[in-house]
Amino acid sequence: MGNFVANEGVSMFVILVWLGLNVFLFVHFYMAFLIDRFYYTRVILGHALSWARAPAACLNFNCMLILLPVCRNLLSFLRGSIQSCSRTAARQLDRNITFHKLVGYMIAFHTAVHIIAHLFNFERFMDAQLLGNSSQLPYVLSQIGNGDNHSFLNPIRSNETTPTIVMFTTIAGLTGVVITLALILIITSSMEVIRRSYFEVFWYTHHLFVVFFIGLVLHGVGRIVRGQTKDDVKDNNPLKCAAHFEEWGKNGTFCTVPVFAGNPPGTWQWVVAPMFLYLCERLVRFWRSQQKVVITKVVMHPSKTLELQMKKKGFKMEVGQYVSLQCPSVSQLEWHPFTLTSAPEEDHFSVHIRIVGDWTEGLLKACGGDKNEFQDAWKLPKIAVDGPFGTASEDVFRYDVVMLVGAGIGVTPFASILKSVWYKHVQNNTDVLTKKIYFYWLCPETQAFEWFADVLQSLEEQMMEKGMSDFLSNNIYLTRWKESEAAHFRVHHEAVNDPITGLKQKTHYGRPNWENEFSMVAENHPGTKVGVFLCGPPVLAKTLERQCRSNPESSVKFIFNKENF
Repeated sequence: MGNFVANEGVSMFVILVWLGLNVFLFVHFYMAFLIDRFYYTRVILGHALSWARAPAACLNFNCMLILLPVCRNLLSFLRGSIQSCSRTAARQLDRNITFHKLVGYMIAFHTAVHIIAHLFNFERFMDAQLLGNSSQLPYVLSQIGNGDNHSFLNPIRSNETTPTIVMFTTIAGLTGVVITLALILIITSSMEVIRRSYFEVFWYTHHLFVVFFIGLVLHGVGRIVRGQTKDDVKDNNPLKCAAHFEEWGKNGTFCTVPVFAGNPPGTWQWVVAPMFLYLCERLVRFWRSQQKVVITKVVMHPSKTLELQMKKKGFKMEVGQYVSLQCPSVSQLEWHPFTLTSAPEEDHFSVHIRIVGDWTEGLLKACGGDKNEFQDAWKLPKIAVDGPFGTASEDVFRYDVVMLVGAGIGVTPFASILKSVWYKHVQNNTDVLTKKIYFYWLCPETQAFEWFADVLQSLEEQMMEKGMSDFLSNNIYLTRWKESEAAHFRVHHEAVNDPITGLKQKTHYGRPNWENEFSMVAENHPGTKVGVFLCGPPVLAKTLERQCRSNPESSVKFIFNKENF
């Protein structure tokens, strides 16, 4: 229970508060349309009016939130501001994408409820207009405003039209269709299979959010939801006058013809602030993209991994951070996030990019990584860099004991961390609080180890020279291998150094038994708080998160941190 609270306590509290606010807004606005002012509207529509307006309020609230988790510069600023006060609070910012998705699902849910309720509303408006019987109140209400067309209640002004025609000829109907189509495209293209296989589709359709927000702000301009004016309720009290509708406006009666008006649009009040913040975010990105970036080195590693070493004036980073890259010669619009693999102590910053997909293939060709000959510096493409941005891995040196878990190219943030450890010990930096690092790297092929093996070897040698061989425990796992490779491994198994990585610590074959690994760490470090950092696939994340929550050793708390881009 203690591990669950330590990992999920604050997150659960935030989610419950968010859900509570959604419930409060839904109930509050549902009740707000049950007052006397909307009595005549309910005569035609019934409770479908409240069922349309309550989710609309929740939509406004969630649309106010949806942009905030993707304002990366704002999140980095907040992370830096609160990190020194509360590590737990700062960790919540690392779940920004998860919260962004939850808010998106909530928007989709309330949109569906809003649409269904208004479909009923339009049908009832149409039915009221078609009654043709002045002895029925819904028909009488539908005829009000026929002369000047200003004080009408029923937006369907003729019995010769259809709800479909009204839908495509009114501001509310047309913008509603546009908003819905944009939302469907955004959500469907965000599915994991599409995002990973066709990132460009995800990228471009996600920018339909601009259309979505414009439509959202304009949606209420037509004031299609109408009720009595506040002053008119005094002259025509619906609780008294509804039963005498045939005498409205006649001499000697106490009930005037009711006057109706539409609700003023209010969505802009909810979304103007986050839209302004996001606009500032994009302006900062544009300003950064204009700053000169020099590519100092291009290296093509095995397993189709491209390394770019770059320099940029005033660039400062911390371990585990990431940047967004744009290559105009490949795409004028696309930005892609990559973890920094260099250490803050180095005079350059670098990224390692696995070549998968059209954009990375284009970058590889633009940088000459697909050629064997030397590439002249002036032929290298222009690169725009936005960032660096903070991640969970920034907290790595705040824990006494750390477990770093990388899968394949997911080792990149830990390359920066381990390089920084190496530099700090070379420079005799005493600010390192970490006493023990358990490093786990899972790879499906031997070639993937090559680009990072030299860093591990240097760090291992440095630790041994300083008598700190127990500081770093390398746990390398080869998850797939060929028979020919297996024979080679068996022959060289007794060698001093591992035949794959060159490390003193031997490579394991297969996958880790995480329950045993966590139990071993808990046994070796009683009474400590262990930071578990992962950059890898969702399946592995679920496994590690489950282990962090359920570890039975009460004196040891495992705090799970995962990279999110």
